Amino acid sequence: MADIAILGSGGFGLSLAVMCHNGGHKVVVWSKFQDEIDTILRTGSLKAKLPGVKIPREITLTTDISCVKDKDLVLVGIPTSFIRGVCQEAAPHISKNSIIVNTAKGLENGTLKTMSTVMRECFPDNTVAILTGPSHAEELARGIPTTVVVASEDRNAANFVQEVLSNQTFRVYVNDDVIGCELGGALKNVIALAAGVIDGLGMGDNTKAALMTRGIKEIRTLGVAMGAKSETFAGLSGIGDLIVTCCSMHSRNRRAGILIGKGVSPAEAVEQVGTVEGYVCTQNAYDLGKKLGVELPITEQLYSLLFEGEKPYDALKNLMGRPVKNETEEQFLARR
Repeated sequence: MADIAILGSGGFGLSLAVMCHNGGHKVVVWSKFQDEIDTILRTGSLKAKLPGVKIPREITLTTDISCVKDKDLVLVGIPTSFIRGVCQEAAPHISKNSIIVNTAKGLENGTLKTMSTVMRECFPDNTVAILTGPSHAEELARGIPTTVVVASEDRNAANFVQEVLSNQTFRVYVNDDVIGCELGGALKNVIALAAGVIDGLGMGDNTKAALMTRGIKEIRTLGVAMGAKSETFAGLSGIGDLIVTCCSMHSRNRRAGILIGKGVSPAEAVEQVGTVEGYVCTQNAYDLGKKLGVELPITEQLYSLLFEGEKPYDALKNLMGRPVKNETEEQFLARR
């Protein structure tokens, strides 16, 4: 049995808590919001974040962030925009032997840093790992079989996380490509938001298949430019996470995209849906592409749609009207 603290009482944080508890571990969940804790204690669930899922009474709930002290694992399950602030608040209480595990999928706004980079800055004496892959909170909490990947620069730490968290319904693979796994999880939100727009426009399966296929190519291109391994994007943190986020109504990115495709303004769509990581990540991916000189056609059109007032049909028309080329152009040109 491991002693685990989870930072964040949102849907994914609570789903991790339920999964870890069901796996036989001792679990404490920190929340910034006393009203959420009170609701769980009173009703046994938090319908606003994880509807239909009972939160076992054995899971400790607290607003005292010192609960992270002396834990084997500290799982961070909060939106990317709040990661640094919460980690800085927790840092004085973290024990040096605790492994910090990030589950947020995105880049830090402004700095364009990955979440593992942010956490290493906040916890310089701790080992940091990331847990990512196709894992909707609504299914994870119900014990629906889920498979993810853990990545860390410390292979022993990754193996420990794998051993602790793996159970009959939650299978964890180890991957050594930290930057690739992080970027796959972050950038798929951009493509999923675009996939929602396609759905909102009433396009068909052909269109979405094309978007997803070219989308993973875009993710791979940017990832490799940042030092990731190409093969990572064919795995759970790449195509796996892309599939589940583009195709499911559990996906807030897809739901926001659907609203945008139907004519709702991007800002209003985000307001209606809630946390939409792909909205901010589109800006970050666009900036990264420009910084690295990488062409990202889908990201660029989505950026124009979200932040420059372009219409959805015009964005689609621009993508379809791009010059024709060889599908494996890099390899084709390299042989000439």
